[in-house]
Amino acid sequence: MLARIRTVTEHYSHCVLKELHREELAWLLSPRGHMPLLASHRAGMIVSRVRLWAMLFAVLTPLWIVVDLAVFAWPLWGILAAERLLASLAFAALAFYFRGDRHMRQAYLALILLFSIPTAFFVASYSLVGPLELDGASRAVALGYTFLPFVVLAGLSIFPLTLLEGVLFSLPALLGTWVAAVWVCDCADQYSLVGMFWLLGLIGVVATFSGMSQLGFMIALVRQAVRDVLTGSFTRSSGSELLDIQHILSSRNNTPLTVAFLDIDDFKAINDNFGHEAGDKVIADVACRIRANLRTGDMLVRWGGEEFLLIFPNTDMGHARLALRRVLDEGLGPRPDGAPVTASIGMAERLADAVEGWQALVEQADRRMYEAKRSGKNRVVAPGMTFIALEGCPA
Repeated sequence: MLARIRTVTEHYSHCVLKELHREELAWLLSPRGHMPLLASHRAGMIVSRVRLWAMLFAVLTPLWIVVDLAVFAWPLWGILAAERLLASLAFAALAFYFRGDRHMRQAYLALILLFSIPTAFFVASYSLVGPLELDGASRAVALGYTFLPFVVLAGLSIFPLTLLEGVLFSLPALLGTWVAAVWVCDCADQYSLVGMFWLLGLIGVVATFSGMSQLGFMIALVRQAVRDVLTGSFTRSSGSELLDIQHILSSRNNTPLTVAFLDIDDFKAINDNFGHEAGDKVIADVACRIRANLRTGDMLVRWGGEEFLLIFPNTDMGHARLALRRVLDEGLGPRPDGAPVTASIGMAERLADAVEGWQALVEQADRRMYEAKRSGKNRVVAPGMTFIALEGCPA
């Protein structure tokens, strides 16, 4: 067991930690601060694995009735069979009827239900077979009931959990073992109880580190999927998910949601005259400058090529205009010939524009961006207003 812990620790250190950024290491300890897309994908994975495990145990749990029938006398085997059938029905209900909404609250509820079922079954069944003086096959089968908490703890390893979550979800198995062995049947001597908890603790540690390892790989994969390699901003696919989430929240709470569609002016001329490497440098510099001056909570998405989308959650048009003005006042960087980079920008707001769906919101901002292009470039077009983006630059 100690060798197994050492192997897992080495694997964790060399294969996981090196894949994570410094600020992401804290995400392995606690779910606090997880970005929404990571939380959403993690919740979906946890719920799907809960349902898979519940389905497996719904099938396997009643099969042991045949073994109980062979070694235990009536009415003991009948009571155990009834308990197994109830547990199987509970597992089946969890597998077929639980539906999550890709939110961690639902994932936590699924985990609580999953671990509560075998823990309750263990307390109920061990209180029956634990105190009995048995021998032969019946003793071996009764001893098998004591292994259920170990199976429950080992099952933690299939879920991408933080250190805090691993500790918290280990507690039901430990508490159930204590209740069954000490409070209910008082059938465990001091030394066997210490040994049992020592082994449960070791399995819990290994399972928790395994879950953290999965979470570490998930963090790295989600980052690679959601972040544009060149600019470090969100990709279009991840930005679409973010917009969907923000639009749902905005509609549910009747709060504003503003977007700004930004297109770098005359970008083709940069590629044609100075090469694509110079063009990439301009795009990366523009993204870096925008991100540096965005407010906390605002988001930058690389929508495609030289196009960016700025998302201002819970922000009306007036406040979004001020936030965008602060970004533009810092400038978007120089072109390869030393001239300042300018952009044409269109803005749209969910309530002011009365549009349905985030796609319509982005399309409205896109249309206004083209209106800014037609009006002379280097300007922002918003509902009821047009203003120069970078003052002092030729329009």
